[in-house]
Amino acid sequence: MKVYLASLAAGVLVGIVYSLLQVRSPAPPVVALIGLLGILLGEQVVPVVRHLWNGDGLRAAIGRADCSTHVLGRLPGDTSRTEPPPNG
Repeated sequence: MKVYLASLAAGVLVGIVYSLLQVRSPAPPVVALIGLLGILLGEQVVPVVRHLWNGDGLRAAIGRADCSTHVLGRLPGDTSRTEPPPNG
């Protein structure tokens, strides 16, 4: 959760700096962000359909296709997976 709050705080700080400098944010419009969400969701259709075709139920197909991790990333408090240490 700290990473999400730090990201939000950094975004607010950058927004304040942009406002003080009187420049517009280069962030994409909402319609572009919705399109990106559509791409993420669309990528999951084929794996889910494959699991459904093999006889899995909808919940099982979504779980086996690992959709939530792909679309949402690793959520705060998720200790079910260990990520490799960062290279450094």
